[in-house]
Amino acid sequence: MSQQQQSNDVSIDAIPVDVANSQSTRVEPEDVPEEIRSITQALASEQPPTNPLVALKAARWWYIHGKGGTDPVFQWAIEWTRHLATDRPSDVDQFDSFLDYLVTVGFADAKQALR
Repeated sequence: MSQQQQSNDVSIDAIPVDVANSQSTRVEPEDVPEEIRSITQALASEQPPTNPLVALKAARWWYIHGKGGTDPVFQWAIEWTRHLATDRPSDVDQFDSFLDYLVTVGFADAKQALR
């Protein structure tokens, strides 16, 4: 038996994609699904995820609901995935921009609180 989806709420996996809210200029913390919030916070932590598919799941959500290819969370998740795949050092400046953005969005009051 299949489940019908409304045209404004589609999903590729368990994380819904809100088409009406895509490519937003401002992401509100309460709009971020718990799983994506958890992955995003893990990407900012001392022990980020080591499974590239997990990082790409967050990248996809932030690409769709954030600023697209220029979204700092999307860019960091892609950079972290590249690091995992190639074992090359990651871009420290990009990581700092990612942390600054999380503070701007409201995930924390200061960058230090994310680490």
